[in-house]
Amino acid sequence: MTDGMTIDTGAPVLPAATATPRPLWSLLALTLAMAIGFTMMGSFATVQESVKAELRLSDAMLGIIHGASAAVALVVCSIPIGMLVDRFKRVRVLIALAALWTLGTILTAVAEGTTMLFVARMLTAIGTTGALTAALSLTADLCAPAQRGRALLLVNLGKTLGVAAAFGLGGWLFGRFAGGMMPAIFGGTSAWRSTHIVLAILSTVLILPLLLLREPARQEVAAGTHAPFKVVAAELWSRRAFLIPLFVGQVSVVMADNAAIVWAAPVLQRQYGLQPGDFAGWMGSLIFVTGVGGAVLGGFAADIGQRSGMRGGLLLGAVIAAVLGIPAALFPISPNVPGFAVALGLLTLSGAVTGLITSVALTVLIPNELRGLCIGAFIAIAGLIGFGIAPSLVTWVSAVLGGESQLGPALAIVGVGVSVVSVFAFSLAMRRAPVSATRPIG
Repeated sequence: MTDGMTIDTGAPVLPAATATPRPLWSLLALTLAMAIGFTMMGSFATVQESVKAELRLSDAMLGIIHGASAAVALVVCSIPIGMLVDRFKRVRVLIALAALWTLGTILTAVAEGTTMLFVARMLTAIGTTGALTAALSLTADLCAPAQRGRALLLVNLGKTLGVAAAFGLGGWLFGRFAGGMMPAIFGGTSAWRSTHIVLAILSTVLILPLLLLREPARQEVAAGTHAPFKVVAAELWSRRAFLIPLFVGQVSVVMADNAAIVWAAPVLQRQYGLQPGDFAGWMGSLIFVTGVGGAVLGGFAADIGQRSGMRGGLLLGAVIAAVLGIPAALFPISPNVPGFAVALGLLTLSGAVTGLITSVALTVLIPNELRGLCIGAFIAIAGLIGFGIAPSLVTWVSAVLGGESQLGPALAIVGVGVSVVSVFAFSLAMRRAPVSATRPIG
């Protein structure tokens, strides 16, 4: 995807021809991997009401299994995985993580209690989010900085497809098994277990193209990929004025988005009287279409922002998207299902825009030897707050408001609050953005 030119970043950049053969096919393999990983990670949300009934769980316990399991894993593992991505063969790391999310899906299907289910979802989260770090790093080295918005668009489309498939495919499989239209896997297995067995089989087959990937050469290296940690830490610290508000902005968006994904299905069932088969198709399509649209908008907005000459112009699209997320977060208190769908669609659209632009910012404005660490640190923080705190925060607010019947209003309150924070944080990051990857703020 590059034209063989050298990018003036203060460090040598290798031509695309020496970096990797057939970069488009490599990007497509990474896109497919992300689609599979996020399908495995999100599949539990669609069937959690059935899991709750079979295992006799409370909303609080569901929040821990679905949120805290991911948070614990991400906080503990994301930074070490990011450092592995910065220092070792990223393709090998990616293959190992894909195997891990597949194992987590298998264990979800056979879990007999809350402990095993917690571990299963934790492994799935480690594999998927760790693989995202590796995929973003690989993608950045398959193209020139000016093209990264469009290149990262493909990988983010895979992520979006996976989130949508978790509802669409997961809900479709669950409906077929629950309705008796498909025989239960291994006889007598409940619908949600059979669904995860099928998903694990699909994952095993569809991650095979990763075995054909080749490691691209690294671009925009400032201190070297094997620089002492003290040097790397100093580089990271010198960019704190930019990275802290950037992280706060995107973590706030992740809180709103993840709380919506976790609790949207229960709200539709409790507040609007729908069943998974009633909304799985349109919700999956909605998330996919808005995710694709948001990724496209974010990719082009990032590239256009880079060419604007404005300091931090790359992040302008993220500020605008964060503003739109504030009214969209009111979707759980919509008076009807169509209003619910429109507002939820706007929220996921905004989240896709900010997510893509944040990814581009990290690959364009941060040196190569810091990217995996930065992405890993972001995932760790997002995991702790976005996955671990956000779902449980919603249940806490609903308890304050009067109990589980107040889930919709509680979700709206949390969504609006964190969306407001994201607007201010992205605006600050835009003003403090560095001028290039190899030059810290000065």
